[in-house]
Amino acid sequence: MAGHSQFKNIMHRKGRQDAVRSKLFSKLAREITVAAKAGLADPDMNPRLRLAINNAKAQSMPKDNIERAIKKAAGGEGDNYEEVRYEGYGPGGVAVIVEALTDNRNRTASNVRSYFTKSGGALGETGSVAFMFDKVGEIVYAASAGDADAVMEAAIEAGADDVVSDETGHTIITAFEDLNEVSTALENSLGEAESVRAIWRPQTGTPVDEEKAQSILKLIGNLDDDDDVQNVYANFEVDDAVMAKLSAA
Repeated sequence: MAGHSQFKNIMHRKGRQDAVRSKLFSKLAREITVAAKAGLADPDMNPRLRLAINNAKAQSMPKDNIERAIKKAAGGEGDNYEEVRYEGYGPGGVAVIVEALTDNRNRTASNVRSYFTKSGGALGETGSVAFMFDKVGEIVYAASAGDADAVMEAAIEAGADDVVSDETGHTIITAFEDLNEVSTALENSLGEAESVRAIWRPQTGTPVDEEKAQSILKLIGNLDDDDDVQNVYANFEVDDAVMAKLSAA
């Protein structure tokens, strides 16, 4: 079975090919600004800012853009963004969590609600689906970081909880509160990761057929395209053959 993680990999690959870099850089800059405003503007003293900068670098965001976002925050410039989480059910009863950084809650809530409604889903109250997910740390390395055994050994030594390796790369899972410590240890042994972030990982999956899968992928795509939305998580499961067919469309 394949699920949302595979869909995100497809989205990221398409994102590099299509002309959507400016939107991606905008979201990365927003996260850097918020992280810098929430703590010190020095990444060595601000773990969240350090993670935001590393993820921006992994997406080839220019150094000037990164420094500009930090300077804006340090100087008290730019919009004041608020962190908001939305939860609801998409097509086929799939649970969906949406994380946003917004300077206008009403606008963002209205947009997110409309995406759910148009997909045949419904936005719920905060906490309505979060209990079906675990907040964990996710560290992603390219396949070139090492073979599965080497990465597994490094992850165990760093204190990680789980590793999934395939031909596309390595995904290391750790407790949310250990993310900074584990990622730092892995950087020393494996080098810089492609991404380091906190995610909502589904405890169980909701199987969907091809029609429902197409609808949920469209919902997630619409949410991802929204400037205010930073991350989308869903607990759908779909056959590998169906996912391959939909991703090739």
